[in-house]
Amino acid sequence: MKAQDNVWSNLSSMFFDQATKFSNQPFLWFKEKGKYQSLTWEESAKQILKITHALMENGVTEGDRVVIIAENRPEWLIADLAIITCGAITVPAYTTYTSRDYLHILGNCQAKGIIVSNQRLMQKLSPILGELPDVEFIVTIEGDGLDHHEIRSIKWSEILTHSAPEEITLSELWKKNSRKMAACIIYTSGTGGKPKGVVLSHGSILHNCEGAKGMLSSLGYRSDVFLSFLPLSHSYEHTAGQFFPIAIGASIYYSEGIEKLRTNMQEVRPTFMTAVPRMYESMQKKILSEVEKSSTLKQKIFFTAIELGKKFYENPRKVNLIDRMQSRLIDLLVRKKIQKIFGGRLKAMVSGGGPLSYELAIFFEALGVKILQGYGQTESGPVISCNPPEANRLGTVGKVLENVDLSIADDGEILVKGELVMEKYWGDPSLTAETIRDEWLHTGDIGEVDKDGYLTITDRKKDIMVTTGGDNISPQKIEGLLSARKEVHQASVYGDRKPYLVCLIVPDEEFLKIWLTKNPDGKSATEINDNKELKDFFVSVVHSINTSLSQPEKIKKIMLTSEIFSVENGMLTPTMKIKRHKVHDKFKERLEKLYDKSV
Repeated sequence: MKAQDNVWSNLSSMFFDQATKFSNQPFLWFKEKGKYQSLTWEESAKQILKITHALMENGVTEGDRVVIIAENRPEWLIADLAIITCGAITVPAYTTYTSRDYLHILGNCQAKGIIVSNQRLMQKLSPILGELPDVEFIVTIEGDGLDHHEIRSIKWSEILTHSAPEEITLSELWKKNSRKMAACIIYTSGTGGKPKGVVLSHGSILHNCEGAKGMLSSLGYRSDVFLSFLPLSHSYEHTAGQFFPIAIGASIYYSEGIEKLRTNMQEVRPTFMTAVPRMYESMQKKILSEVEKSSTLKQKIFFTAIELGKKFYENPRKVNLIDRMQSRLIDLLVRKKIQKIFGGRLKAMVSGGGPLSYELAIFFEALGVKILQGYGQTESGPVISCNPPEANRLGTVGKVLENVDLSIADDGEILVKGELVMEKYWGDPSLTAETIRDEWLHTGDIGEVDKDGYLTITDRKKDIMVTTGGDNISPQKIEGLLSARKEVHQASVYGDRKPYLVCLIVPDEEFLKIWLTKNPDGKSATEINDNKELKDFFVSVVHSINTSLSQPEKIKKIMLTSEIFSVENGMLTPTMKIKRHKVHDKFKERLEKLYDKSV
């Protein structure tokens, strides 16, 4: 693959180089009073410098950590670039975190400051600030700020009214920053349940941007538009939805949220989007729902389009003249209408953050919507591989980016080496040493590479679940909380490659005996999952547990069983650990029914 023309020394240099090049062109777009408004590249650069100066005035120096808690908006990007321009480290945090989550992250990284978007999020922070002695200031993007005498409160709007001093020159601010310097700490769930901080360098993210630019070059880069809706606190959107657009000089529009995504797509008409499988699943359901409401003839034409599209992809040699004529007609009757849902000028959607099923991929491929499945993890910046647009191979995660070494270990584990690999886990040298050995990142995923260099993920070595929304979930954490309840004997979380989590619960035998005595109309223990009153009780138990969990970790539905997991029935190891795959295999059919909307 051809080497890239631009090889920047740090992320700040990349942005300011592009800001000089595109100057007065619109860059960041946001909704205000129902209409999209824009900031130019130059206006964005000026705001970044003002925020940079304010951070430096408040004692932020090289290596300090500043946490961003905000929705996707221009201020997120501006804050991020201001932090790293100081030589400091950005720590993104989800807006859906609980107060307990914020306490862990802010305390773990020893944050010097916080940038928070609104009063609703400030309310989550207020109860824990007394436990965070390292926090010296809070910048509020909206609202009146913080009423806490020990912590300086700074208003974003007031910062922007000041001018950065003339002596603050570009070279003084970031010339010393190198690709090896830490740019961000992105927290992701660890096997023990506590979020672990992945330290990514400027070079890791730049490597991703440079590699992606080469991988997607056949699509061309001209007046490109990105629609950002995945949380910027997720490494995928942080790199692919923020820094990659900067690398190619694209505009970024900020979505109003998943509920308005379809409307925003038609307003913005993006050329590129990053998304997770859950979004494609949602779009597929909406499309099929609309088809079901249409006439019999329109339904027939639609499903003919699907079958014909599959044939073109799977058996191109069997495509005949009649097929080609039909396909041209279907382009007009079906595919153009589907493409309009996505704005009508989409070059490609890049799928990451979770596994994309072949069935879902071929559905959109048949409808003329190009989805390029990629692969990676936070520890790799996060992108390791992606399908090239000119040779998209569904069911695989494509080819590795330029300057990435990939090896398959003897046990099938995918190993990766290169600049993209994280520096370390923050404050956890033992886990770092376990994960990176001889410069090789041990991904925890099992895979294989075919003769053409395409990578396929076949299994997961790690005991981590990844939802279709791209969330990494530690099931042990949730199972531990449930099993700690006296009413629960055992629990097994289910939801890998699913839109949400469900749970299989084995009630405590003593509790069950007492409950059935008090409820004589209840059914026998062998039929406890059909006992509505009993099930409602455990739903309330789960609800109480959910209050301490982040949104992706919450259990949505449950199933009860009286069959205890044991060594004898193969569902426990000799050391009394749940063999999750054995449990799920046994109960899979019934657990899968919990994803049926009618249940």
